[in-house]
Formats: sequence, C-alpha cells, structure tokens
Amino acid sequence: MSEPASLDPVQAQYEAYPYPARDPRDEAKRLVIGSPSDLREVDHYLFGGKRDWSRPFRALVAGGGTGDALVMLAQHLADRHCPAELHYLDLSDAARRIAEARIEARGLGRLVTFHHGSLLGLAAAAPGPYDYIDCCGVLHHLDDPRAGLRVLAASLAPGGGMGLMVYGALGRTGVYDAQEMLRTLAAGAPDRERLTVARALIRELPPTNRLRRNALVGDHLAGGDAGLYDLLLHARDRAYRVPELAAMIDAAGLAIVAFIEPARYEPATYLNDRDLLERLGPLGAVERAAFAELLAGNLKTHVCYVAARDRAATAAARADDPAAVPVARDVDFAAIARGMVSGSPVLSASFDGLTLRLKLPRLATAILARIDGKRSLGEIHRAVAETAAPGLAWDDFLAEFRVLYAAFNGVNRMLLRVPG
Repeated sequence: MSEPASLDPVQAQYEAYPYPARDPRDEAKRLVIGSPSDLREVDHYLFGGKRDWSRPFRALVAGGGTGDALVMLAQHLADRHCPAELHYLDLSDAARRIAEARIEARGLGRLVTFHHGSLLGLAAAAPGPYDYIDCCGVLHHLDDPRAGLRVLAASLAPGGGMGLMVYGALGRTGVYDAQEMLRTLAAGAPDRERLTVARALIRELPPTNRLRRNALVGDHLAGGDAGLYDLLLHARDRAYRVPELAAMIDAAGLAIVAFIEPARYEPATYLNDRDLLERLGPLGAVERAAFAELLAGNLKTHVCYVAARDRAATAAARADDPAAVPVARDVDFAAIARGMVSGSPVLSASFDGLTLRLKLPRLATAILARIDGKRSLGEIHRAVAETAAPGLAWDDFLAEFRVLYAAFNGVNRMLLRVPG
C-alpha cells in the first residue's frame, strides 16, 4: 500500500502504516499507560500537585497518531469526573480513525474533538489556549522542530505546560546507519519492496553491526510492518542529545521542569567516586543531565515536562510540604515495605539493560508502610514519630523522606498531590 506522491512523505507513511499498530478491540482488555501525560505526572510536575480536577481542563494531543496518549488522558480525566475538553490533531486520516475507534470503544467520545492538520497550522486547525499539551514522538519528524515547538508554546494558557518526547541519539545507536544503508539499497522503491529489502538487510547484518548489537531498539523485529517502517524507513527522522533538546526548549521560551525518569538523568545514580561527584558539583541541571546521558549511554528517548521559563523552577510539587500526599504510581508501597530486608535497604530498578541500585534511608520501611495515598507527609511524620522512631523531629524526618523520595520519584514510582 502506498500513498500518492503528492502527499508529504511523513503523512504518506502514516496513512499507509499508522503507528504504533493498535486494535481498538484491545481497549476492553487494558489501558496503555506511559509518559508523558499520565495525569498523576501532569499534576505533580506542572501544577504543583494542586490541580483541582473538578475545574474545566483543556488539553491538546499534538500529533496524536493512533491514540495512546489521547486514550490514557481521556480515561484518567473521565475517572476524575473532570469537565475536560480534549483536542486531537494529526495529519494522518488512517491514524485518526484508529484513535477515534479506541475512544469510542471506551465511551469517551464526549470528551474529544478530532482535527485533521499539521502542527504548524495549529492556530487555524485547533486554536488554543490549552492548559496542557502532549507532543510525543512528533517534533523529531518535522522539517523544522524548533518552529513546531514555538507554535505549541504560543498555544499554552498562562500557568500551563507540556509533556514532550523526542528520540535520544545515544540509545538509537545503529538506527541511522541502517536508514542510510536502506536509502542506498531501496530509495524510491514501492513500500512493500522497501520492507522486503529492509528485512533482508536485517537478516544479513554481521554481529559487529551497531544496530545488531543494540538490544535497546526492537520495533524492526517485533513491531510488524508499521514498526519496521517507522524505525528504519522513516522519511524524516532525527534524534537529540540533552543539550540540543534543552536549546530547542529554551528557544521556545520554555524550560525543563523534569526529565522522566529523573534518576536516569542524575550522574550520582551511576557514580560512587567522591572526587568525580565533587567535580560535577558546580554543574547545572541540564549539564548534569547531559553528563548522565553520556554516562548511561542507553537513553533511546527523552521524555520531559516543560513550562514557561518564569515558572518552571516552581511548577513541580515540593517534597518538603507537610500537606503533600505521596502517591504511588503503579506500585504498592506497603508490599514493598513488607518485603524489605533490614540493614541498608536499596531500591533496584531496571531500564533498557541497566539495573539501577538506589540507596534508601534508615527509616524507609517505616515510612513506606504508612504511605497509602491519603496521609500527608505531616501525618506520616507523626505516625513514624509515635512508633518507629519516638520523638523524631520534622527536620530529621524530612531528611529521611528526601532520600526515599529521590529514589522512588527518580524511577517514576512516587509523585505528590496537595489536596485543596
């Protein structure tokens, strides 16, 4: 299947091979969850954990594809009975039809308005302002990503923010080598022929080839025609390192609130040598993230939340607020506490072939056992001070909690909510 040559090549690709491949019937079985745009993250990182979801909320999914972010966001908002207004924008009619069918399968059509068009034509196709914008896997396919991000930034409501995802250059080692080889072998050929050539090349890659050695990317092996085409035959595709991404965000008048997962962008996650860590001490947040990217070498995407420069530093919820309620993201803290070994507890988490071991504080078990999504930090402190650590002062509790929070928030398993 091929689209007419008059179409933009990226639009033609997604008309022929909507990505990622999704079956609306699967909505009865599961909800696809991810980052950005999990509503717990949006609240924590962009609204200080204080967003009142009984108030109207207007959001845009820019380049919504087959609907993963849209469906997740719509379901989360419906679950909170939020009077939300969601807008979906994409160039591909084929992708939009799949997203529409998924939304209808969940009975969420009342929340969503679908638009056909380019992100660069947002002001005409789906004008803002928006409290929140999701732009996941889109900017890196634009002719001018910076122009695209400026358009999105201009559509934000005061106090709003965005969740972004772009490809990471280091984790995609070998992908662009293969793209170059396939342009040599099959440029201009019909789509089916290009897919056949791509599969033949994959079979013939020697063990020393950088793509063959990169176990982090697998759409060419398990993603069907759409996954193979998107990874190795894409018409327009680039990847970023942290400094390039930060520069593009800055040029749009925005700043990074946080990367997801935060611990992966912190050099101290990987290093123990005190001298090395001291040498990194003067670095700012972006410089530390750039160093961590080089150190880890396995970041195949960059997910981040961004806000206007003048509010980015204060947009996220604070881990020293006695009113803040720790919220679990897809884990059971009480069960973790029960399974902890006494002594020097650590949190282990694996990401793209690398297992991180993050130190936990002495009172980790006592604190985790009391996190239930309802108790505030002040209440948890009082409970711990009454039993596990009699007389524990607030400042001493806070020192313990900060270490705990750095670990669990660092792997995106703990967020904060501040009830109104």
